[in-house]
Amino acid sequence: MHDPDPPPSAPATTPQPASSVKKWLGWLLVCGLLVAAAVWWVQTHNAANAQKTAAAAHAEPPPVPVVAGVVAQKDVPLYLDGLGTVQAFNTVTVRARVDGQVVKVAFTEGQDVKVDDELVEIDPAPYQAMLAQAAAKQGQDEAQLANAQVDLKRYRDLLANEGVTQQVYDTQKSLVNQLEAGIKADQALVDNAKVQLAYTTIRSPIDGRTGIRLVDQGNMVRATDATGLVVITQLRPISVIFTLREQALGKIQQQQALTPELTVLALGSNNSDVLGEGKLTVIDNQIDTTTGTIKLKATFPNTDLRLWPGQFVNARLRLSVRKAAAVVPASTVQRGPDNAAFVFVIKDDQSVEMRTVKVAQIEQGEALIDEGLHPGERIVVDGQYKLQKGSRVKPADAPATGDGSAARGPKKAKP
Repeated sequence: MHDPDPPPSAPATTPQPASSVKKWLGWLLVCGLLVAAAVWWVQTHNAANAQKTAAAAHAEPPPVPVVAGVVAQKDVPLYLDGLGTVQAFNTVTVRARVDGQVVKVAFTEGQDVKVDDELVEIDPAPYQAMLAQAAAKQGQDEAQLANAQVDLKRYRDLLANEGVTQQVYDTQKSLVNQLEAGIKADQALVDNAKVQLAYTTIRSPIDGRTGIRLVDQGNMVRATDATGLVVITQLRPISVIFTLREQALGKIQQQQALTPELTVLALGSNNSDVLGEGKLTVIDNQIDTTTGTIKLKATFPNTDLRLWPGQFVNARLRLSVRKAAAVVPASTVQRGPDNAAFVFVIKDDQSVEMRTVKVAQIEQGEALIDEGLHPGERIVVDGQYKLQKGSRVKPADAPATGDGSAARGPKKAKP
């Protein structure tokens, strides 16, 4: 028997040459140097960018273009504003004072009439007859009185010679007195008939303008009718009734002690058109406790008839005039988060300051400043929405108005 073949032996490992190992070590060294260079470049680039960003952050921003103005100095009137209603100075509803048929209408609707102008005529015939009857009765009684007076004189002479008794004389004297009293009653009836006859011609009691005719010719009217014949309103002068808060009463009374006649302006619904200028005439004698307001009445000449009865107006009571006051365009006044008013004031270094101010009133686009500004200071008129405290500005002066103050309309600043 043959012995089995011996198992194959493992192949021998071939040893790597020394040059190959050095080659791999060189590649590793090169890769490490490249990675280190890349890290250094990234760090350097980031540091440079950070320096540029910091420099840009600390760089001063460019000045903001704005429109500049100057705080003006002028005399400003102070007003109290209220809502008012125009009322006719006098209003009369013309009514008949006697019964009868309307035979004549002597006016046209909307006509201006004067005192004693004829308006309506009522049939006078019944009242002429009454006057004639009363006059006839008076004449009859006067004739009887004359005869009684002659008899009384005769009896007086006979009484002296004892031709008649004292009783006869006294009786005749009493008759004369009775007839004299009757004559006076007759005269009263005649006067009353004349008055009733005069009432048949209805005349205007005031100067004014007639309204719409309420009764046509041919209708019967009575003294007890409630509607009347026509309404007449006096338009020149005319009144305005308006209300103010009760807190204003003290200021008004103080000013009246200095200036008895206070001026009142009547403005239209847009609060800019002046419809008339009048004088304060009456302050109501009590305050309305439900609304906390006081009623006032002003009288206006109304020569141009721009005020009409029943019209709603904005009434402005001029209290006084503030002399040499600081005035700025209303657009310059801003409101902060706490609702405090402030104005951007331009300083000498062309930076702005947020100056807190106290506004007394805003009138026709101008703000009257009580505190915080002085005439001549430069302020930002337009472009405020881009500004904050300390911002630098590039101002362009606003065009001046006729009174020397800065223009109120918004203007775009040139960059």
